[in-house]
Amino acid sequence: ELTTVRVQDPRVQNEGSWNSYVDYKIFLHTNSKAFTAKTSCVRRRYREFVWLRRQLQRNAGLVPVPELPGKSTFFVGSTDEFIEKRRQGLQQFLEK
Repeated sequence: ELTTVRVQDPRVQNEGSWNSYVDYKIFLHTNSKAFTAKTSCVRRRYREFVWLRRQLQRNAGLVPVPELPGKSTFFVGSTDEFIEKRRQGLQQFLEK
């Protein structure tokens, strides 16, 4: 069985306002019989990954749950660079 997940296409929502945020397209493809749909695509923002990680920690017992990329309000570099590093970190989180 094979399951592939990709985090891609980050988009800034409400750009220029105090409540702007970035969401990411999460694409899943699998041939696992455990899934009814073989492909799925949703958009999620960082805080939803935080929620997912907390849920996994509650149910994981002694199994370690992967870390998320940091949430930093102070980032040295461009916004695009920060968004790309976060996207890569979220990709690694879902792969683990």
